[in-house]
Order: sequence, then C-alpha cells, then structure tokens
Amino acid sequence: MHTYLKKFISFLLLSLLIGCATGTNPGDPYEKFNRGVYQFNDTLDSVILKPVSTGYKTIAPEFAQKGVDNFFNNIRDFITTVNDVLQFEFNNALNDGERVALNSTVGLLGFVDVHSMSGGERRKEDFGTTLASYGWKSSNYLVLPFLGPSTLRDGTGTAVDALFIDPLGYINNVRLRNQLMVLRIIDSRASLLDASSILDEASLDPYAFQRDAYLQYRNTMIDGEDRLIEYNEYLDFVDSDETPENSTSVEKVSSAN
Repeated sequence: MHTYLKKFISFLLLSLLIGCATGTNPGDPYEKFNRGVYQFNDTLDSVILKPVSTGYKTIAPEFAQKGVDNFFNNIRDFITTVNDVLQFEFNNALNDGERVALNSTVGLLGFVDVHSMSGGERRKEDFGTTLASYGWKSSNYLVLPFLGPSTLRDGTGTAVDALFIDPLGYINNVRLRNQLMVLRIIDSRASLLDASSILDEASLDPYAFQRDAYLQYRNTMIDGEDRLIEYNEYLDFVDSDETPENSTSVEKVSSAN
C-alpha cells in the first residue's frame, strides 16, 4: 500500500507543479487545477460513491452502521492520540489514549463507544493540526483526487497519517486491509450524505462554497481550543449562518505555503 501511496503523492506533486499556480484567489492559487480535480471527484462520487453509500444506509441495519462508524472512529482516535503526543499535549494524550484503550477492550475493538456512553468526549487531531502547532498555520487550498478538500499542509499530514500512523496500514493481510479501507470510504461518505445536499443547495458555485467552508473549518480547529466538531456538523452551522465564534473567515487565510 505504501508504494502505491508514494507514487500517488509523487504524481500529485508533479501535476501541481506543472499546471497550478494560475488562480487569483489568495487562498486558492491553484484554482484551475483544483477545479479540475473537483470535477473528477464529483463525477466519481455521483457515479459510484454516493449511490453505494446511499444503498449502504438503506440496506444496513442502523445498529450495524453505528458499530462500523464507531470502529473506524476508534482507529481515528488512535491517530488523534499519536498526534497529541507529537504536539506535546500529554493531558489530551492520556484522555484520548484512555478512550482508545477502553473502546478497544470493553467496547469490542471500538464497535461500542463505551467512552462516550460514560460521558467522555471525542476529540480530533491529525498530522495537519500537528504541523500547524509547529508553526505552519496558513496553507494554500488543495483538492486531492479521491480525498477531496485539503491544503498543502493538510495533504502532507494526510500522507504522514496514512503512511506511518494509521493502524490499517500495518495489516499484513492485503485482502482484509483493502476490504476495511473500502468499508471506511463507504462509512465516511455515508456520514456526509446530508452535508453533500447542503453543498448542492447552498450555492451556485459548490466548489467555492466547499473551499470556503473547509478553510474556515480547519481554521476553527487550528486557532480554537475546541477539537470536537466534525466537518459535516460544521457545514450545518455554515448553512444556518451559525458558525462557531472562533471560526476564521476564509478571507483572512494567507496565501503563504
């Protein structure tokens, strides 16, 4: 898996260098490239991901969907814990590590979110927020093939998380690993079905709406203390004009890399 991911990252960077720096938005200098990737992702989503995810939500029992979602959230909690340590946030690392330990044991590998049932809260960190904690606060917007909205910083963070931190990458059984990754994609897309309808209805330019919402969301995570809000929940705030108080306007995003 790591070999394919490295080739994908190399292709992405080469494409970015060849045809990108033509945008006029200071936070989106690669707009031409980004819109092309956005159209590719949107077509892929319309033809494959959205129908499959809709069918999954329709057919799978609700308790099964919840268990699968909890399982992958538990993996993400492990990634959060590692990034807590990398950010020297040891109190958060203890809390998030306790969450992983409890859900992985009593919660049957995370299928039951025992920690939340007992009053605990789920936080979210990734290597993108770790890089921000090291000083890389502002970063140009970048749409990743298959993965969607990101930035140069967050794209780098995604690669590091996938290559070195994500437990699924260390499963030696290739078939099982691939099946889990596909299931995670379906679960993730299913959780965004309501958010995608917001994107479709909120603007004449869904690309610009998604860009601005994503950059504001990441600024909220990086500049604020709260790491609890999810992207789809943030879109609900944006749609209702009730953005969190610590959110930052996209107009304030620097064009610095």
